[in-house]
Amino acid sequence: MKLDFNKFPKLKTQRLILRNLENQDFERIHKLHSDPIVNSFVGRDNSSNLEKAKTYIIRMNNLIANNECLYWVITTKEKNDLIGSICLWNFDLENKIVEIGYEMLSQYQGKGFMTEALKEVVKHAFEEINSAIITAFPSSDNINSVSILKKLNFVYEDKPYNNTHQDIANLVTYTLRNV
Repeated sequence: MKLDFNKFPKLKTQRLILRNLENQDFERIHKLHSDPIVNSFVGRDNSSNLEKAKTYIIRMNNLIANNECLYWVITTKEKNDLIGSICLWNFDLENKIVEIGYEMLSQYQGKGFMTEALKEVVKHAFEEINSAIITAFPSSDNINSVSILKKLNFVYEDKPYNNTHQDIANLVTYTLRNV
């Protein structure tokens, strides 16, 4: 696997730009981390504030600098404002497995944005990082997330893989193999 994120990969789709996290994103990160709909599916409490959002940005940027995570802000091409995020992390170098995680502000859900973003990040994980397997760990209650994964040919697995999540209710495992 190629884990060198010093030159951050900016990705583009038909309607979206996936870019690096910037300090000025703290208000939108706070909004994302305060969204009770999003939080109910990712096992996060609703205790976000602006200071926690600023600290989160520093933490994510440090993980990127240490080649432990790739974290993209999802924006529309028309506006640079964060509407969601997507990341690759929890790298298993020996088995060439990477975990994908994602979340989107509730007012932007159901418009196909996450499917579009995931397609591009999956392509990046296989072609640029040289991953063999991508794992995702949604709540089975999150019907929309499971539906997107299935649409992108992720398959339900009855194995834990590299799962480190404990706060997500009804957690399931989906995988996509690079064939």
